[in-house]
Amino acid sequence: MDTLDAIILGIIQGLTEFLPVSSSGHLELGKAILGDDSIPEESLLFTVVLHFATALSTIVVFRKDIWQILSGLFSLKWNEETQFSLKIILSMLPAVFVGLFFEEQLESFFGGNIRFVGFMLLITAVLLYFADKAKDTEKPVNFKNAIIVGIAQAIAMLPGISRSGATISTSVLLGVDKTKAARFSFLMVVPLIFGKIGKDLLSGDLTFTSENSVAMAAGFIAAFLAGLAACTWMIQLVKKSKLSYFSVYCLIVGFIAILYSFVASNF
Repeated sequence: MDTLDAIILGIIQGLTEFLPVSSSGHLELGKAILGDDSIPEESLLFTVVLHFATALSTIVVFRKDIWQILSGLFSLKWNEETQFSLKIILSMLPAVFVGLFFEEQLESFFGGNIRFVGFMLLITAVLLYFADKAKDTEKPVNFKNAIIVGIAQAIAMLPGISRSGATISTSVLLGVDKTKAARFSFLMVVPLIFGKIGKDLLSGDLTFTSENSVAMAAGFIAAFLAGLAACTWMIQLVKKSKLSYFSVYCLIVGFIAILYSFVASNF
C-alpha cells in the first residue's frame, strides 16, 4: 500500500465521514474513475483503521459530552444523561438490524453502480436544502425522534446517501434544534463504528503485514486530523444554516455521476 494513497484516503474518510457529502458515495465514484486497484480498499484492516481514527476524533471533540453521558448512565438515575444514552441506543437499532440481516443485499449496492450513487446524491441534496430552510428551534431530540433518525441512518448505509446529512436533516425537519441535531448525529454513530470494528476483528479476516505499517499509521493520522477539523467545522456550519452549500455540491456531483455513467456505458 502506497503511503501517499493512504494519506489521501485518510483525508477523504476523515472529511466525508462528517461533512454531508457521503463518504461511501465518494469512494465508489473514486473507484469507478481511478479503477479498483488505484484505491487500496481491498484491505479490510485499513478500512478498520480509518473508521477507528474518525471515531476517535468524534470522542475527542465531544469528550465532555461523552463523559457527562457515561457519568449519568452509571449513576443509575433517570436523569437527562441516562435518557440521552437510551435515545442513542434506540437510534442504533435500525442500522444494527439492517447490518445483521441484510448485509449481502447492502453490499450489492457497492459494485461501482455510479448511476445509483448519483441519484442517491440528488436525494441527499434535496434533504440538505429543506433542512437548511427549516426554522430555528430549541427543541431537543426526543425518543420518537431518535427512532426516526435511526431509520434515516439505516437508509444512509446506501452509497450516495450521506449519513450525517440524512440524520441531521431528518432531525431538523422534525423540529430539533440544529446544534442539538448535529451533536446527536455525531454521537449516535460512535457505538456503531466500534461495533463494526469489533465485528471485523472477531471475523478473523483481518491480515496485518509489517510492510504496510507505515502506510496504516499515515492513513490513521490523516483520517484523525481531517476528522477533527470536519467535525468541528460541520457543527459551526449547521449552526449558521450553511447546509445549502453542500446541497449544491451534492447536486452537481450527483448529476456529473449520472452523466458519467451514461457516457461510460456507451463506450
